[in-house]
Amino acid sequence: MTNAPLPRTFGDALRHHAATRPDGVALRHNGRVTSYAAFDAHADQVANAMIAMGLKKGDRIAYLGKNSDHAIELALGAARAGVVFVPIIWRLAPPEIAYILEDSGAAALFVEPAFAAIGEAAAQHGLAVIAMDDAGYVALRDGAPATPPPVSVSEEDIVLQLYTSGTTGKPKGVMLSHANGIRQRANQIAAGIDWLLSEPGDTTIIAMPYGHIGGVGVVLGAINNGQELIVHAEYDPGAVIDAIAAHRVKRLFLVPAAIGIMLQHPKAADADFSSIETLSYGASPIPLPLLKQAVERIGCGFVQVYGMTETWGGVVALPPEDHRPDREHKMTAAGKALAGVELKIIDADGNALPPGAIGEVAIRSPNNTTGYWGKPEETARALIGDGWLRTGDAGLLDEEGYLFIQDRIKDMIITGAENVYPAEVESAIYGHPAVADVAVIGIPDARWGEAVKAIVVLKPGEPADADAIIAHARARIAGFKCPKSVDFIAALPRNPSGKILRRELREPFWAGHDRRVN
Repeated sequence: MTNAPLPRTFGDALRHHAATRPDGVALRHNGRVTSYAAFDAHADQVANAMIAMGLKKGDRIAYLGKNSDHAIELALGAARAGVVFVPIIWRLAPPEIAYILEDSGAAALFVEPAFAAIGEAAAQHGLAVIAMDDAGYVALRDGAPATPPPVSVSEEDIVLQLYTSGTTGKPKGVMLSHANGIRQRANQIAAGIDWLLSEPGDTTIIAMPYGHIGGVGVVLGAINNGQELIVHAEYDPGAVIDAIAAHRVKRLFLVPAAIGIMLQHPKAADADFSSIETLSYGASPIPLPLLKQAVERIGCGFVQVYGMTETWGGVVALPPEDHRPDREHKMTAAGKALAGVELKIIDADGNALPPGAIGEVAIRSPNNTTGYWGKPEETARALIGDGWLRTGDAGLLDEEGYLFIQDRIKDMIITGAENVYPAEVESAIYGHPAVADVAVIGIPDARWGEAVKAIVVLKPGEPADADAIIAHARARIAGFKCPKSVDFIAALPRNPSGKILRRELREPFWAGHDRRVN
């Protein structure tokens, strides 16, 4: 690993690579190839265009669309202008998108033509809407000068606001600063951890959804590294396999479900994976049989990363040397804290627990969020003082410092690396005229890790129509949040205070599994 630059902001990082490798490829997307010099100029143009629109430092802009080179330019232009970038998961339902636009106070929405109807609705509510096409985004960009914008941006300024599902049914805007995304690289360089670091010019594929930290967060990290980004609009396993061979991809991040889908693709049998040095995976636990299959077929170094949106992704990692048959027990661990990261297991009162004891995982790291936008009470519950963040995950640390995740204290379901909170789904189902009561749980699913299941109590005399209940939910929330199945029971189990006993509902489905997350 060479002595990489240690910039303060992502705009600085892009500027450095444009100066040192102007002709190096930065972005490849749909036949367009953008050098670092051109990327740098475009970011300046976008920043100046935003300033000309009247946007000020600290304002928010939203983006609705799939992955693209122009979306990446937009993020870096916003970063240069001191404007906070709010990418929205395109799979969300219109009411969910409308909530994020309102909650974030976005001053403008940049939207792909495929989602023009949502843009039109936003425009009717007075929001400035710019289409991500030649007449909209490209004209706006190219009409501005490619000169450094007159804005001072510091490492403590917020660069991203990502919305995560909330325990109360409404998503929360996680605020992340430049420092949250940049400082970890310096710690890894100092510690000599090279299996998560890349050299300038190394290739990587961006295929995870842009509205996730595993999408836009990985994008910004790759720009910090000076990598060549091969940008796929969305995950296509065959296209990923082809790109790995064509561009000799060295570093790759995929969620476990995507790894499984790739290995099942017909091209996987004869695919050339020889260029891959490290495949990192995370966002949901990986079944051990799938991990073994992937290690054997791809044959590179595997690194599991554990973290959350609130920690700019991975702060715990299981290194390649632990992905061996004689380390099978460790392969079920999330890993050990990365350089500069501290872990502890705490009880309900925040007291530290000894090795081997199960409690809530708490993290202290330079990656930790500054808080939730406009939600001081939620922020106070998560950030418990002295730099510590409560994760909501139940786990234990062994004597060697390996973290094992046991369950989720907050009942969150992870399906295909998408976070789903029962409260959101229950709220969408409650309005169905046949439903008297409902509880939502996650059950094991071989492909997606977990699947959403609704347990419904019907009103007297109402028919048990699972399809109608699922359709009712689908009109109100994103498809991935909707139940894949519905069971009907006479009454939900509750404790004396009336709280639903979700563990009791989950138990029959998870019997025989080592842990209650898949």
